Amino acid sequence: MPVILNLNEIKNLIQHLDVIPSMQEGFVQYSNGQTVVPPVGELLFEDPPGDVHIKYGYIKKDDFYIIKIASGFYENPTLGIASGQGLMLVFKQKTGELAAVLLDEGYLTDIRTAAAGALATQYFAPKNVRAIGIIGTGVQAKFQLQYLEKILKCREVWLWGRNELHAEKLKQNLGSNWNIHIATSPSQVAHNCQLIVTTTPSETALFNADDIQAGTHITAVGSDTASKQELSGDLLQKADLIIADSLPQSKSRGEVYQAVKGGFIQSNDVYELGTAIQDPKLQRQNDHQITIVDLTGVAVQDIMIAKSVYLQHLLNQQHAQL
Repeated sequence: MPVILNLNEIKNLIQHLDVIPSMQEGFVQYSNGQTVVPPVGELLFEDPPGDVHIKYGYIKKDDFYIIKIASGFYENPTLGIASGQGLMLVFKQKTGELAAVLLDEGYLTDIRTAAAGALATQYFAPKNVRAIGIIGTGVQAKFQLQYLEKILKCREVWLWGRNELHAEKLKQNLGSNWNIHIATSPSQVAHNCQLIVTTTPSETALFNADDIQAGTHITAVGSDTASKQELSGDLLQKADLIIADSLPQSKSRGEVYQAVKGGFIQSNDVYELGTAIQDPKLQRQNDHQITIVDLTGVAVQDIMIAKSVYLQHLLNQQHAQL
């Protein structure tokens, strides 16, 4: 019988895991051609607005393959329901047997995205981050900060969202660990911050080239469909280094897709995250560069986090039997 884990059980298991190194391993395996990751399956809805992503794949010579279904329905909070929903399925690679059903309600997608954001910061942010900028006020905004807390000493934050009440609520939820300023515009965030994370479903650019000061790193996580965009094409054109989590996916979605489509950059101006992690020459070289990491979300992240949760469950079961 397959293991069925609910959200609370999954959250308890995550507490024992360091997800950031798992994300690094997954991206390296992906860029080195050691994975099978088909194109993203996608359902888009207009009324109410929402999107569903089906991501799946496996690492060669591994024990499992993973199928993940995750959705974002952006009017859900008005109904008292989280905008993110979903589950992950873990199958045995050698037999096709279902090993585990992870009823994570989109939680693991949020966690692996935040861990990827922290990984991007490790390799591409300037050494001296005096303030962190967060664009957006949802769950992902909170998780991005919580994972940055694991790797940065900086506690100064500038936060902007379209709804000031939501921004104030997030400020209260994050507690006293952070010194949070509520910004009146994205450009105010850019003026004060050397590290910016964008987490919105915006379909119009929130930053232009003139907004961003030299030495800034931007991790963009919101643009995961062909219609979404948080960064203008001229901003990517201005950047000294552009990284995509997946070069194949960047041809159909994300900030890179928008900038290439607009004629601001060419696809060969972009490097893949797993490749850049292995090559110091493709990482930040000084504190004056503008760097951008475009995270559209890759199935290998789901593979790594689902496998890690399932194996931690098995380990706990073994300890309980001793």
